[in-house]
Amino acid sequence: MPIAGWRGWTGPIAVTVLAAILRLVDLARPHAIVFDETYYAKDGLSLLLFGFERKSVENANEQILASNGDPQSLLGIFTSEPSFVVHPPVGKWIIASGIEVFGMTPFGWRIAVAIIGILSVLLVARIVRRLTRSNLLGTLAGLFMAIDGMGIVMSRTALLDVSLMFFVVVAFGCLLLDRDRTRAKLADLVEDPNATWGRWGPKLGFRLWLVAAGIALGLACGVKWSGLYFVAAFGLLTVFWDISTRRLIGVENPWVATLLRDVLPAFICIVCVGVVVYILTWWGWFASDDAYLRNWAAEQPGGGFIPESLRSLWQYHSQALGFHTNLTSPHSYSANPWLWPVQGRPTSFSVISDPDVCGASECRAHVLALGNPILWWAATLAMVHQAWRWIARRDWRSGAVLCGFLASWLPWLFFQQRTIFEFYSIVMLPFMIMALVMTLGTILGTKTASADRKKWGIVAVGSFTLVAIVVSAFFYPIWVGDPLTIPQWDLRMWMPTWV
Repeated sequence: MPIAGWRGWTGPIAVTVLAAILRLVDLARPHAIVFDETYYAKDGLSLLLFGFERKSVENANEQILASNGDPQSLLGIFTSEPSFVVHPPVGKWIIASGIEVFGMTPFGWRIAVAIIGILSVLLVARIVRRLTRSNLLGTLAGLFMAIDGMGIVMSRTALLDVSLMFFVVVAFGCLLLDRDRTRAKLADLVEDPNATWGRWGPKLGFRLWLVAAGIALGLACGVKWSGLYFVAAFGLLTVFWDISTRRLIGVENPWVATLLRDVLPAFICIVCVGVVVYILTWWGWFASDDAYLRNWAAEQPGGGFIPESLRSLWQYHSQALGFHTNLTSPHSYSANPWLWPVQGRPTSFSVISDPDVCGASECRAHVLALGNPILWWAATLAMVHQAWRWIARRDWRSGAVLCGFLASWLPWLFFQQRTIFEFYSIVMLPFMIMALVMTLGTILGTKTASADRKKWGIVAVGSFTLVAIVVSAFFYPIWVGDPLTIPQWDLRMWMPTWV
């Protein structure tokens, strides 16, 4: 590891402060219910008031925006009927926490998501530091996360996807810590002349960081079911790491040894713990009598030993799964996932045309969930480079980043008929940034490289970083809804599919 202490924290904290500025300044703008905030802000308020989601009246949005933000004063926007919602409650409870503290206002329903987005920058910086053993590269990763437009827009909007990204990144960091801890423990055993073990190698004992990863993945699934992809991917990742570790210390058959020693404990730590945590996230639904399908099983005999509450929850999930798999209604901003890595069809969250806001005959204040194109396009190429490094160089770090990227992207390629949006790709962002920074680390050169090689590496990486910062500054107005004239707007539409 690089030098620890304040040197390992100064850079990550600095870029996290930058991220906070970009995400928190004027967070209440636009003073409107933006895109799918119309669902999640009201669901968060309903959870806060009743413990479960209720249907709202037709003019609920207008009443909310005209109110003083006091949650109790908005009881009248809800009917007595439960609402059929298709996403678990964790992300909406996060939104509700901001409403509890700051009221049912645009700032109130966005602030908790913004904080989650800010903390994600710190996490990525520290994770890349651990991956690359470099304080510089860790800070650079945090900087790119801080200035990326997708991260900024999604952190300033009360949707669920930033919360999903956060828990996925937490789980990934826990797996890295578990890998380092496990290898350090085995290294001590190998060096101990009195240590003995059988043909399958030593037992690894209780693995706290794997349990932590299971908790994080359970919470990720409690935000969106797409967290399941990471349960599978990260579970396989840690098993492959254990196989590699046992091979490294000379176990004769590391595959069998891992199967016998590690697979079941890893399954318990990640899958079983995750399932328990996921079920617990529905505590508000369990505690209510009126939530959607809460009493379904009471009218359906034959459940055997399974509690009625769990049978009812299973029926709820069955209906939600049917909704997700059959969602094919057309939408002007639906985006094919093949285009996500290159930001082919970003989602427009808000468009306000007002001739008075910029002094021209026609102005546009726009919030477009568009990543910094320089970062995303370069990261797409870097992901190809990291795939090559994993295959040709057997670089475990490249494989780890590729695993996270594929878990966030590959499953969506099989839903070509489903209505999906590009802002789902926010979960890809940390892994694309990791790939990009690792490739930039290769460009910088190794410690043994010549002075001339290092000089040109620094020039290349420094130039790229400067260009990325300038591009972010150029696009920032369309990420936060600053008013632009039409010519200024057109300058930022580099691809016709962005409009």
